[in-house]
Amino acid sequence: MIITINGNKQEYKKPLKLQDLLPANEKKQYQAAKVNNRIRELDYIVKDDAVVEFLDLTDQDACRIYQSTLRYLIVMAVKQIFPKSRVIFNYSISRSIFANITNLNRIFTKADLKQIESKLDELIEADLPIIRKSITKEEAEKYYESQGYYDKVNVLKYRPEDTVHIYECGDYKNYMFGYMLPSTGYIKDYILRLYTPGFLIQYPRSETNGKIPKFEDAPVFTNALREANNWGNIIEASYISQMNQIVEKHEALEFINVCETKHNNMLAELGETIKKNIDDIKLIAIAGPSSSGKTTFTNRLRIELMSRGIKPLMISIDDYYLGIDNAPKDEEGKPDLEHIDALDRDLFNEHMYRLIAGEEVTLPHFDFETSSRKEGRKVKLAKNQPIMIEGIHALNDDLTPSIPSHQKYRIYIAPQAQMHIDDQNPISISDIRLIRRMVRDHNYRNYNCEKTLAIWPSVRRGEFRWIYPHQEKADYVFNSELTYELCVMKKYALPLLEEIKPDSPNYITANRLVKFLKYFKDIQDRWVPCNSLLREFIGDSIFYTDDKN
Repeated sequence: MIITINGNKQEYKKPLKLQDLLPANEKKQYQAAKVNNRIRELDYIVKDDAVVEFLDLTDQDACRIYQSTLRYLIVMAVKQIFPKSRVIFNYSISRSIFANITNLNRIFTKADLKQIESKLDELIEADLPIIRKSITKEEAEKYYESQGYYDKVNVLKYRPEDTVHIYECGDYKNYMFGYMLPSTGYIKDYILRLYTPGFLIQYPRSETNGKIPKFEDAPVFTNALREANNWGNIIEASYISQMNQIVEKHEALEFINVCETKHNNMLAELGETIKKNIDDIKLIAIAGPSSSGKTTFTNRLRIELMSRGIKPLMISIDDYYLGIDNAPKDEEGKPDLEHIDALDRDLFNEHMYRLIAGEEVTLPHFDFETSSRKEGRKVKLAKNQPIMIEGIHALNDDLTPSIPSHQKYRIYIAPQAQMHIDDQNPISISDIRLIRRMVRDHNYRNYNCEKTLAIWPSVRRGEFRWIYPHQEKADYVFNSELTYELCVMKKYALPLLEEIKPDSPNYITANRLVKFLKYFKDIQDRWVPCNSLLREFIGDSIFYTDDKN
């Protein structure tokens, strides 16, 4: 058989594991491989002609496999030290994972963390094999029950298949809903950091070229995540199994109203805060990553303020685009329309300054069909009338350097969901946004699922560059998650994802999303209020209707 490895063709007479195709000194430089465009673990046996591309930690799928294996080993280490403990993971600040150890009957200490780190190093040094097996769902339930993993037992009830994958390392068994490395010795770099009431796990990331990102504390963002976690505990819906039980008990409609009321309360809180400080606030700036619900949120905040006698002047940052021909170029030499210098910053800053000073200004209007800027409407601020802007650069002070900080009220919006498949498998916040965007793009932007998945890595790079560095400046973080939303989105997203063929370069991502979406019970979308932020993605929003009567 002929195997093309990283572009070089070689002939082999018998089937071989992927890791055996590599020289001994390179085996642990890679974490996975694409075989005929399918992601495969390094234990995968190649039996026929194939094109193989080995993946290292500069690849996001390889990093995800590394992270899954690291979580697996940490739970294994904790269980060996504290057999009766419960390990719960959440995605956290500074691109890390937060681990909370419960059932200790005391606080978690630095000495405990040192014990875990020592045990983890011991497991890595031993280079123990990690073996994937397929067992029946009944066998998995019995094993998980024997280990006290009732969170895993609960979610298995909703698994449509009769078999379950599980990974064995000695006597230890677990499953992290993702591919794994072939042995413990593949884990090289990690940092455990005490972070009350548990610890943070830092690991290599593809966007930092396979290195561990520098740790940056984020008090504002941390507080938002803590509130999100508290909210999940209050409503008892932090797990797929809990959410499904709400549906099964016919309590979904009530639960939807509870979640929507939370958004209403946050908007009321924002409205009251802005009204109290309206003498100082001249510019309300709203920013957040893709598919956070910025457009609906901005409309709802505007109405909230109007109910308090405040009528913001809405100004579109998009109207200040310089056009494709004048946009800076990205690494590939293509126009980078997400770059801050794709905007006429000087004109925008001048207009904001003059408006706040009480002058009349003629705003521009950007025509995206002709990629040209035209003269727009004339505007002038009334007394105590703030300007409201929304966009990826809204919190960046480089956009409005002449406006004093105390005259700006900055709002960061993003879904801060703390939803879990089980204790050790949190659902990625960015995956929730990707599902939102995929459904919206299909419904309203004439984008098929393939295109949305293909551009997502570029979207994420833009977020890391232009949005996340400014989130700590926010005066208010609006958590746009709706805990019930994946029960609604499932019926829209699954058919789109299942259309992705195995030979597609986007199949890896699509398959990963399918793996957890299939567990959710359906909720009827007719119960979703017409002004809900979720309507921005599934349709029938009151803010996007042509019926003005």
